[in-house]
Amino acid sequence: MENKIIVGSAEWCGFPDLAIPAIKARVDSGAKTSSIHAFNISQFKRDNSPWVTFEVHPIQNERRTVVRCEAAVIDRRNIKSSNGTTEKRFVIKTPININNETWDIELTLTNRDSMGYRMLLGREAMKDRMLVDPATVSHLGQVSKKDLEKLYGKKEQTKTGLKIGVLATNPKLYSNQRLLEAAVERGHDVQFLNIQNCYMKMDSEMPEIHYRGGRLLNDLDAVITRIRPSLTFYGCALTRQFESMGIYTTNSSTAVTQSRDKLFSLQLLIKKGLNIPTTGFANSPTDTGELIDMVGGAPLIVKLLEGTQGSGVVLAETKKAAESVINAFKALHANLLVQEFVKEADGKDLRCFVIDNKVVATIERTAAPGEFRANLHLGGSAAVVKISAKERKLALDAAKTLGLKVAGVDIIRSAKGPLLLEVNSSPGLEGIETATGKDIAGMIISSIEKKLRWKRELG
Repeated sequence: MENKIIVGSAEWCGFPDLAIPAIKARVDSGAKTSSIHAFNISQFKRDNSPWVTFEVHPIQNERRTVVRCEAAVIDRRNIKSSNGTTEKRFVIKTPININNETWDIELTLTNRDSMGYRMLLGREAMKDRMLVDPATVSHLGQVSKKDLEKLYGKKEQTKTGLKIGVLATNPKLYSNQRLLEAAVERGHDVQFLNIQNCYMKMDSEMPEIHYRGGRLLNDLDAVITRIRPSLTFYGCALTRQFESMGIYTTNSSTAVTQSRDKLFSLQLLIKKGLNIPTTGFANSPTDTGELIDMVGGAPLIVKLLEGTQGSGVVLAETKKAAESVINAFKALHANLLVQEFVKEADGKDLRCFVIDNKVVATIERTAAPGEFRANLHLGGSAAVVKISAKERKLALDAAKTLGLKVAGVDIIRSAKGPLLLEVNSSPGLEGIETATGKDIAGMIISSIEKKLRWKRELG
């Protein structure tokens, strides 16, 4: 007892062999294995043994500081995270330094961007060495911002790059934060533009967009369009205005408008010969029975045309339930679709992230127990998955058909082959970045650089 280190609920530690002198860890005796935030993970061979290279953002809430590491792989394990998701991770062994004491621990590599801490210290690393006092934080001492600057060097960003706006609504949303940070990392001058704070002057000779306070936005090079569904009309009007001013937009106003109209988007996809679940649409409640039979009967899915991210989607397991739901929606004068329920999908779907006609990442989403939708907002889980050439082509053709340069394409696997569910013009980044460890936000910024033929100055 006397020789054990007393630690708080969070402590600073270091990894000398990884060139990480200081990183704040969440101390969690409930977790068996320790993990560290890692991205851009790549496996290679050294002396016929497996190794990995990976990058670490060691400082909380900051992505400018990057440490590149490499280590021998001792295992690959399925690790269940606190949110119930199981992920296969690389495992390395490396010395940890805490309170001037050093010993070897096992670390799993995973993307912890969505977590509060860039590292988690599990009970195996603490065994026979530590006692936890959960009422304290940094019991062994704090590392100040100045200390971190000395250890890692002060990262000054010179804004010599492009002027980029992120057109959205919530600056605290993970996806928007990541895009802002990714642009800053690459030396661009980026600003968050709240859709509701923008207004425009329509003039044939000098069109303008103003921001609250009177600031002109005419000097932007590019705008990342992330328009929430409830603001589709005004957000697309702003996007058209930016386009008329010669400012590049990641997704055009036409593409966003098409993707947001579920009925129109399905008609466009069908016209291109792309497979979707059998779908019905009618205006009158008197057609309810025939509409249900049209898609193969119950069980079936009822979708509001205006619903997003799984809202306004109902599973009707019997014909009577389907009639009740459809008639209830019709009584509210709500436009809806009915769609066949693909039982063999087993509550799973694929989210393919497309950037500039390339599938850059794919995850398989699994519905939470008791749910029929593979929705991460409803407690579903995500895992990296390999897709077939047919599924890849379907995702690319769907994004291209709707004119989207950045898209999240949702596909289900059926007995008839892959079927398109939906194409999202403002796909979230958190689930796919966390599951894959890929810098999707950085890829979006890189696509803008490529389109505008901007190259980073060397030296």
